[in-house]
Amino acid sequence: MIIASPCVVSLTWQLADAQNNPIDELAQPVEFFYGGDDLLAKVEEALAGHAEGDELHLHLEPEHAFGDYDPELVCFEARRLFPEQLEPGMAFEGLPAGALTPGMPTDALYVVTEVYPSHVVLDGNHPLAGMALRLHLRVRGVREANDDEIEARSVGQGFVSVLDGRPGDSAMH
Repeated sequence: MIIASPCVVSLTWQLADAQNNPIDELAQPVEFFYGGDDLLAKVEEALAGHAEGDELHLHLEPEHAFGDYDPELVCFEARRLFPEQLEPGMAFEGLPAGALTPGMPTDALYVVTEVYPSHVVLDGNHPLAGMALRLHLRVRGVREANDDEIEARSVGQGFVSVLDGRPGDSAMH
């Protein structure tokens, strides 16, 4: 079957930065809805017309992947608003109750980058924001989408959620 909207594609990949330093490998095939919300637009564009067994090598600039790094998405919040056990790398959905930084997105995933006795530094950028990426994709399967998948425009796994380990999050455009 040729990849065309709507269908479901099974993919594996190797993701690296622009200098070919490995970032992620998806060794076991994962299904994505093609023609909906599961894949980055440039990935969908590249997959069009391909079939099971095909391999693609893509170069994605930040604007076609996870966007430019936005320093406005970095903020400082009081240490007392966070759990006692806190360390860099921990992530929180939204800012904690009592946060004072105005204008920050409420639905962003914030990663703790630094912890100080009086405050915590949070970054709402995707960890790959601002990076050009190299993506080696392998099409492991293509099938017709069922009615539920077509209605949802997703199979429940998005490109970003697979990279982040957050099942079901398909907000990547």
